[in-house]
Amino acid sequence: MAAKVDQKKCTACGLCVDICPVQAISLENDKAKIDEEKCVDCGQCIDQCPNTAISIP
Repeated sequence: MAAKVDQKKCTACGLCVDICPVQAISLENDKAKIDEEKCVDCGQCIDQCPNTAISIP
């Protein structure tokens, strides 16, 4: 299951975009968006997010 972004917590800092090893995250409308087909559930974005806006359900 792919990581999910809590849109209310996301500040579009871009740290998750930079850390993603498979380029599954992009910024759209000033929020992070995760491509579920590309996400490999590595969790690097979760550890990098300063706002705890990303989780794996």
